[in-house]
Amino acid sequence: MHSHVSEIVTRNISEQQQSLLAALRKACKKIAPVWPLENFVAVNPYLGLADHPFNSAAELLTQAGGIQMTLPVSFYLEALEQGRIQPVDVREALFKNDPAAHQKAAEFIQSVHSIKDSGKPQAGVSTVADVITEVSGKDWGRFVTDRISAWAATYFDNGQALWATANQKTNLYAAWKEEAQVDRTPAIMGLSGFNKLVKSLPEVPIDGARFALEQLHVPQEGLALYLHRLLLRVGGWSAYAARIDWDNELYGGKDGALIELLCVLLCWEACLLECLDDYKVKEQWKEARMELTVQSSGSQSNHLLAQKLMLQQAFDRAAQRSLIEKFANQPRDKPVYKPQTTVQAIFCIDVRSEVFRRNLELVAPKVATLGFAGFFAFPINYIPLGHEQGNAQCPVLLPTGPVILEEIPEPLLHKRAIQSRRLRHHVRRAWKSFKLGAISCFSFVGPVGLLYLPKLFTDSFGLTRPVPHPESEGIKPGLFEQRTVSLEVGRHKHETVGIPLNEQIQLAKSALQAMSLTEDFARLVLMVGHGSTTVNNPYATGLDCGACGGHTGEANARVAAAVLNEAAVRNGLEGEGITIPEHTYFIACQHDTTTDEVTLFNEREIPPSHQEEVAELRQRLREAGHAARTERALRMDIDTTGDLDALIKARSKDWAQVRPEWGLAGCSAFVVAPRHRTQGINLDGRSFLHSYEWKKDRGFKVLELIMTAPMVVTSWISLQYYASTVDNQYFGSGNKTLHNVTGGIGVLEGYAGDLRTGLPWQSVHDGKQYQHEPLILNVVIEAPLEVMNLILKKHESVRQLCDNGWIHLLAMDEQGQVSHRYTGEFEWEAVGK
Repeated sequence: MHSHVSEIVTRNISEQQQSLLAALRKACKKIAPVWPLENFVAVNPYLGLADHPFNSAAELLTQAGGIQMTLPVSFYLEALEQGRIQPVDVREALFKNDPAAHQKAAEFIQSVHSIKDSGKPQAGVSTVADVITEVSGKDWGRFVTDRISAWAATYFDNGQALWATANQKTNLYAAWKEEAQVDRTPAIMGLSGFNKLVKSLPEVPIDGARFALEQLHVPQEGLALYLHRLLLRVGGWSAYAARIDWDNELYGGKDGALIELLCVLLCWEACLLECLDDYKVKEQWKEARMELTVQSSGSQSNHLLAQKLMLQQAFDRAAQRSLIEKFANQPRDKPVYKPQTTVQAIFCIDVRSEVFRRNLELVAPKVATLGFAGFFAFPINYIPLGHEQGNAQCPVLLPTGPVILEEIPEPLLHKRAIQSRRLRHHVRRAWKSFKLGAISCFSFVGPVGLLYLPKLFTDSFGLTRPVPHPESEGIKPGLFEQRTVSLEVGRHKHETVGIPLNEQIQLAKSALQAMSLTEDFARLVLMVGHGSTTVNNPYATGLDCGACGGHTGEANARVAAAVLNEAAVRNGLEGEGITIPEHTYFIACQHDTTTDEVTLFNEREIPPSHQEEVAELRQRLREAGHAARTERALRMDIDTTGDLDALIKARSKDWAQVRPEWGLAGCSAFVVAPRHRTQGINLDGRSFLHSYEWKKDRGFKVLELIMTAPMVVTSWISLQYYASTVDNQYFGSGNKTLHNVTGGIGVLEGYAGDLRTGLPWQSVHDGKQYQHEPLILNVVIEAPLEVMNLILKKHESVRQLCDNGWIHLLAMDEQGQVSHRYTGEFEWEAVGK
C-alpha cells in the first residue's frame, strides 16, 4: 500500500497555504474511492456529494464534467407508453417538488414528448486543455489524460509491470515532477520548453498549486468548480488516489495522495498555457474564466435536466409502488407456518441469494433461511495457506479484526502444501519473466508456443479452465479439501494470530444477536458464504462478496462455524443468555453464484449422528440449485431445451463469455424484517434480504448496526449500478472486450485513456435492453418509526442519504404491510395518502 503522507500535510505552512490546502481538500472530498481489481468492491460513485440533494448533485456534475445522472428522455417515454410509469407516479413526483404542480401531470407528460434529447453528455465548464482543444482542433484534453494515466499506471503499479519507470519511493508530486522533466512526448507534440518549465516548478506540492493558480488567474468564486472539473478529467486515477487516502484515514493516518494529484493537474494546466503562448488561447481562456464565475453562481438553470430528473423520480415512484403492492397482496396477519425445522441456512443478504433461498425453501420445507451480511460479523484478516499477507474479509467501511491462518491439521502435510504452493508461485513468475523478456519473447511463440495447442483447444471448448482457480492454485485436490482455520493464538511473522477465547465468545454473541438467532436452533445450521467462478474476467472479485471486501465468503463462514462449534465458546455463551443445544452443528458452506452449486467445507468433522440429515440436505441443495439455474437461465436468454445445468456451468469456464452471470444487476430493494414477511413473495432476485426481529432487539443496537452498515453498503451497490447505467462513459468501464489491465489495479478501455471505474456495459445491458434499470434503493424496515428517527439523528451521514434522496426509506407495520414513507427532516407520511 502506498502511504502518501507528504509535506503537504505534515509541514508547518502559512495561513495563505492553509487556505489553499483547505480548498484543495474540499474539492478532493467530492471524489469517491475505487478499490483495485484484487478486491473490487461496489462503491457509491456519488459518495462525496451525499451531503447534496440528489437533484443538486446532478446539476453540479453536469456543470463540472458534463456527467449524466438520468437516462435519455426516450427511456422514460417508453416506460410511460408501456404503462410502467402511471400518471399517479408523475403526479407524486411533481407534488414532491412543487405541491401546486401535481394537478398538471397530463400537461407535463404531453410536454416531455416534444423534448429533444440526444442522450449525449452536455459539456461542462472548460479547462485550459479544453480551450486549447477548441482553438487548435487537436484533442489536448485526451493528450493530458493519456500522459497522466501512463505515469500513474507505473507509479501505482502493483507488481504487473516488469520495468518500473516512476519512482514509487517518493511522494506522488515529486515522482511526477521527476518523470515529467525527462518525458519528451510533450515536446514532440509541440509543447516547447515543457521539461524546463516542469523543472522550475516549486518542490513542495502546495507551492506548485499556488504557483499554477497564479499563472492561470482562476477567480476565487469559480475555484471550487474548476478544481472539481480537473479531478473529474482523470476521474479514475482520482478515485484510486482517494482510495489510498480512505485506507490511510481508516487506520488512523492522514490524506494527501489525491491532494498531490490535484497539484499535478494544476501544474499541467499552467504548463499548457505557458508552453502554447497563443493570443487566441489566452483570450478564450479569459472568457472561460468568466463563464466559470457565472456557472459557480448557480444563476443558470438547466430546464432539460430538470425535466429528466422529474421523469426519473416518477420512474422511482413506479418501482416503489410495485414493491409496496407485492406486500399489500399478501394477506394481513399472514400465519407464520413453522414446520419441524431441521436446518437453518444463513445466507448473505446479496440479491442473488434471494433466488436460491426461495427455491431451497420450496424444495425443502424443513429448511428455514435467514439473511445476514456475508462476513457473518467476523471482520477478519485471513491469510491463505502459503501466503505472507492476508486479505481483509470485511466491508471496506470497517477496519479488520483478528488475523486468522489457514492450515492443514497434519503438520507434515501442511508443510508440503506450503512448499508446493510457493514453488509453483516462483516457477510461474520465472516463466512469466521468460515469456515477456526483451529477448526471450521473440523466440517464445515458435518452439515453445506450440506446446500450448492442446491446452488452447480444451480451454476453447470449455473442457478445462484457462487458468487455475486462485483459491486452489498450487495445492493438490486431496490436500485442498483438508484445509481448515486456526483459532489458536500465536505468532506469524511479526503479528499476533488467532482469537482469544473471550473474544471468540463476544464475536459469537454479537453475530447471533445481529442475526436474530438466539434460540430455537436447528440440528444443522449452515453458514453460507458466496463467491463466483469465472475466467478471463478482470472484474471477477466484483462478483464475489462485497461484505467480505471483494473476496469469497469462505473464510468468514469457516471461522464463524469453527467458533460456534467450539464447546468452550458455547459454555461462555450460556453465561450471556444464549444456549446452543449440544445437538446443533454449524457447517461452513459456499454458494457459487455463477453455477448455483453449494459446497460444504467442514463436513469431515460432522458427527455421525448427523450424517443422514446431511445426505438429505445435499440432495435438497442440488434440487434448489437446478431450480435456481432454470430461473436464471431465462434472464440470461439460454436455450432451456438442452442440458441446462451443463450449459450454465460451462459459462463459468468459458474465456469468451462476457456475461457469466448478471451479478447484482437489477438490485432495487433492501428488506429488513423477519423472513416470514417475504417468504412466498417472488422478488425476482432484485432485493437484498436481512433477517431482523425488532422485538428481540433490546436497545435497538442491532437496528443501529443495520442502518449504519448493511443499509449503507447496499446503497453503495445500488448506486454503483445506477451510475454505470446512466453514464457508463464516465462512471462505468465501457466495453468489456476492449479492457486491458494496467498496473495490476484496474483497466483501461483500449490502450490508453483514464483508469476506468464502475461496471462494464455488458454488466448492465444485454444488447437489447437494460438488465439494470436506474432506481434509487427502496429500504423497507420493520421497526418503530421513532426508533429509526433516533438512529437518523445520531448518524448524520446516514440521515443525509435518506434526507437528500439517495435512499428511499419505508416502514413496515406489524401486519407485514408497507405503511409509511420517510419524507425527510424526521417526518413520515402514510403510504397511499
